[in-house]
Amino acid sequence: MLLYSLNLEKVKNKIYLKVNTDLTAILEILLWFEQINLPPLFNKESWWECQTLLIEGFTNIVEHAHKSLPTETPIEIEAERLNECIEIRLWSLGQPFDLEKKLQETSKFEENDEARGRGLKIMSVLADKLSYECMPDNRYCLFMSKCCSHPV
Repeated sequence: MLLYSLNLEKVKNKIYLKVNTDLTAILEILLWFEQINLPPLFNKESWWECQTLLIEGFTNIVEHAHKSLPTETPIEIEAERLNECIEIRLWSLGQPFDLEKKLQETSKFEENDEARGRGLKIMSVLADKLSYECMPDNRYCLFMSKCCSHPV
């Protein structure tokens, strides 16, 4: 069993990262994200769900919202630890879409034999809260919240 010896003043409750629109940034994002779970808040399964939310959100922005934008287009990511929840925000510049409408149009997992097209459905199942909104600066914010149902 690992023991963490951290000064609580050094625990980061909010972290920020800016990356290019490039799927090769996934490893960097996951390594960066690890610090929000120190000391561990989530058990392995719940933490995997948080990581999955982050990566599905990032991948959807790269492959859909930013698909016609240059690789240098930034995606900004923020993670915040609040009591027993983690909130994730991803800001993008791509084309808008209606999240609720898209979720209704997306078939159920067992009806989708395609290798693609499940990301939004996965996010809607794993997240306690999920939204996609236009911000005053004309960027879009994908928001996901996951609360700890099985603490460490």
